[in-house]
Amino acid sequence: MPSPNVSNRQILKTVSLLSSFSDQQIEALSTCIQHRSYPRGSNILRAGKETDALYVILSGKVKVLIPDEQGREVILSILGAQDYVGEMGLLDDLPSSATVETVEPCEMLRIPRTAFRSCIEVNGKLAMLLLRNLVKRLRDADRKIESLALIDVYGRVARLIIDMAEQIDGEWVVQQSPTKQEIARMIGASREMVSRVMKDLQEKKLIRLEKRVIIVLDRQSMSSRGFV
Repeated sequence: MPSPNVSNRQILKTVSLLSSFSDQQIEALSTCIQHRSYPRGSNILRAGKETDALYVILSGKVKVLIPDEQGREVILSILGAQDYVGEMGLLDDLPSSATVETVEPCEMLRIPRTAFRSCIEVNGKLAMLLLRNLVKRLRDADRKIESLALIDVYGRVARLIIDMAEQIDGEWVVQQSPTKQEIARMIGASREMVSRVMKDLQEKKLIRLEKRVIIVLDRQSMSSRGFV
């Protein structure tokens, strides 16, 4: 979490999205942004509502979800530090297609619409980076659709774990993994079924659970199970 004594300009220099900005551009942008803190359970964006800013996550995590009229939700993704949300609504001027809710306390930078569009106009590298991120999210959506249509629950859980895992000190690890309920909402299954699959993966020594951490012990077998 950034120190209260750290200036917006210093914070902006640590944001990968703005890595192509010159010192002059960073200085100009620093006067436009707001540094915000949000408790767990805060709605940053709401599905169907206007998007008025880009939000860059400095610390904490959010879930991107689509709620239904019965109060249920489908989790599209979970995002953390250096990720950002809100760019789609700022680019096409349409209401947000999903709700973004904090799953733990978050520190964020809020870049208003006018400042965001000015950034794109003066920095072509930023526009290309945003375009690449949109393409990545589209590919992720294609994989999710394929998974829901063609792969059983066992395979969906395995694929999700592989997709979330990062290589740390020679091991594939999912840090601060979603709860079983959140995993169920991400893959379109019941919590009970996810629990059974996770238990089976442990018994087969494909994964090891340590509190909110998942350690992948046999990535090759997991990849085969998940059709990765």
